[in-house]
Amino acid sequence: MDASFWLERWREGRTGFHRSEVMPLLERHWPALEVPRGSRVLVPLAGKTLDMAWLAAQGLRVLGVELSPLAVHAFFAEQGLQPHRHVSSCGEHYVAGGIEIVQGNVFDLDAATLAGCAAVYDRAALIALPEPMRRHYAQSVYGRLPAGCRGLMITLDYPPAEMDGPPFAVSPAEVRQLLEPGWQVAALEHRDIYADDPGWATRGLSAMATDVFRLDRRA
Repeated sequence: MDASFWLERWREGRTGFHRSEVMPLLERHWPALEVPRGSRVLVPLAGKTLDMAWLAAQGLRVLGVELSPLAVHAFFAEQGLQPHRHVSSCGEHYVAGGIEIVQGNVFDLDAATLAGCAAVYDRAALIALPEPMRRHYAQSVYGRLPAGCRGLMITLDYPPAEMDGPPFAVSPAEVRQLLEPGWQVAALEHRDIYADDPGWATRGLSAMATDVFRLDRRA
């Protein structure tokens, strides 16, 4: 799976992963992280999620990263924002108010950019990547976030033999395997969501659950 896969999904409008509302699990669990106002929050594989606007409304500085220029342009247009643009080695930056989106590959973020992030919100990034890329993602992104960084991660879990992702099944055990011991991983919520969407059954699945984790970067 490479960048062209996601660029094609956005060109063809196959973006069923995009939510038309703020993720309720974000609203429920983010306040407990007590991330100070003015902190920079990394949102990897951001798409055009409304969660970025919600985080900015909490007084946080949002740093989204998204491959598709269509998604980036759509986000700012739908929010009624006119971004300023500049280019760096990380990609093309779009900045408006408290929101900055880098149109580029999350693996191209430099160490200085990641070191400036005090928090991370991962709703659809880890589960968008196949297993070998998840290991690389954990090392190159989470492995370079600074000590004291706090995070909220939301994953999906299902019998992996029943469906080819994305979204990919990521178990709580895998989350811990990928992030510990560099991060303290605390399970906040586990929910069976199979009955919530009949589409899971039509895709051949017999179970579907979502898990929410609090992440704290160790010194």
